[in-house]
Amino acid sequence: MPIENSKAQEIKRLTTPLTFKDSHAYDDNGNKINCVETINDVRYILEPKEGILSDDEILKYAPKSKAASKVRLKRGLGNSSDVLLIHDSLPWVLGSFYIILACVSVPVFFSGNRFGMLLILILVIIPLIYLYRIFNLNSYIGVQANKPASVKPQENVQRTIESPFSESVSDFGVGSLKRYEKEINNLKVLFDVKESAVRDLIEKRFAPPQITYDKFIAIIDSSHKLFYKQADAASNIINLAAEDTPRVQGEIENKISAMHTIIDQIEKLTNELVINISNETGSDDDVKGLLDDMESLIDSVKEY
Repeated sequence: MPIENSKAQEIKRLTTPLTFKDSHAYDDNGNKINCVETINDVRYILEPKEGILSDDEILKYAPKSKAASKVRLKRGLGNSSDVLLIHDSLPWVLGSFYIILACVSVPVFFSGNRFGMLLILILVIIPLIYLYRIFNLNSYIGVQANKPASVKPQENVQRTIESPFSESVSDFGVGSLKRYEKEINNLKVLFDVKESAVRDLIEKRFAPPQITYDKFIAIIDSSHKLFYKQADAASNIINLAAEDTPRVQGEIENKISAMHTIIDQIEKLTNELVINISNETGSDDDVKGLLDDMESLIDSVKEY
C-alpha cells in the first residue's frame, strides 16, 4: 500500500501546475525546480522520482522529462531532441571547449610546432567522436525494444471507450472553463491508482469466489462507473457550454465535488481494509460496515 500511495502522490506532483514565486518555480511539494536550457528552448521540467513509476507511466505523466527521453531512446522512438535534453549542458561545454582550443591553437600554428598542431587536431577530433557516439540513436535501444508491446488490460480499454464523446469535443467550449480540466485529469489519475490498490486489497482479504469478494468488486465497479460518469459530465459541460456563468460553474463544481467524494471513500475503504488484513481477528461486523460505507457512497453520489 505505501507503494501505491507514493505512486498516487508522485503522479499528482507531476500533473499539478508549477508555482512561480520570486522568479523561481516550485512543484506541488514546494521543491524548487531547476531551469533546463537547450539550444532552442528554455523551460522548467519536472523529473519523476526513481523507482516509483513504470516506463509507460513516465511517458504518460512526465512526457517532457529527461526520464521520458531516456525511455523513448531505449525503445527506439527517440530523436536528437531527446539526446540534447538528456545532455542539456553539452552545447555549452563544447562551445567553451572549442573557444579555449581556438585561442590556444592560434599561437601554436604561428609557431609551426608540429607536435602542438597534431595535439590540437586530436583534441578537435575527440569531441566529434563523442558526439557521433551519443547521437547514434541505435546505441540507446535496449533489449526491451525488440519485445512485442504489452496488451493493455481489458479494464483500461473499457475506460477508453467510456467517454468518446467528451474527447471528440475537447477543442470546443469557453476558454475560461478550461481551468477545471487540469483538476479533473488529476482526479482521474488519483482515482485510477487508488482503485487499483483497493482491488488488490480486496483480493487479498477476500479471495474469490467468496460472496463477500463478489459484493466488494461489484461495489467498486459501480463506483468506477459513477466516477467516470461525473468526470464525463463535467468535461461535456466544459466543452459544450456556450458561456461562462455562475450556474455552469456550479454544475461543474458539483461534479468535481462528487469525484472528490468517491476518491475519499475509496481511500477510507483502503485504510479500513489494511487494518482488517493486519488484524487476524477481524470480525464480520467490520466487513459489513465496509460494505455499508461503500453502498452509502454509491447512493450519495447518485444524488448529485
